[in-house]
Amino acid sequence: MPAPISSTGLRGPLPIETPVERKSPGGFQTALQDAIKEVEEFRRTADESVGRFLSGENEELHQTALAVQQAELAFELFLQVRNKVVQAYQEIMKMQI
Repeated sequence: MPAPISSTGLRGPLPIETPVERKSPGGFQTALQDAIKEVEEFRRTADESVGRFLSGENEELHQTALAVQQAELAFELFLQVRNKVVQAYQEIMKMQI
């Protein structure tokens, strides 16, 4: 005799969660602030590395160049993301309801 369906261990359907339920209010703002902090941290690290190199404090040239390049790339990436967000916002505002 086949086993009843309830003995398969399967549960009913999972409740559907909307993004609002999963995320706290202001999630986009928090993500944006975190990204800005990370870009600023890269810039600060690069500034410190350049300062140590110029003062002769055992800072290698390649480490300094790498820190500056990381800061530059982080800033450019942030600008591109910002541009895409602004572009998406402008497209939404153009939509007719």
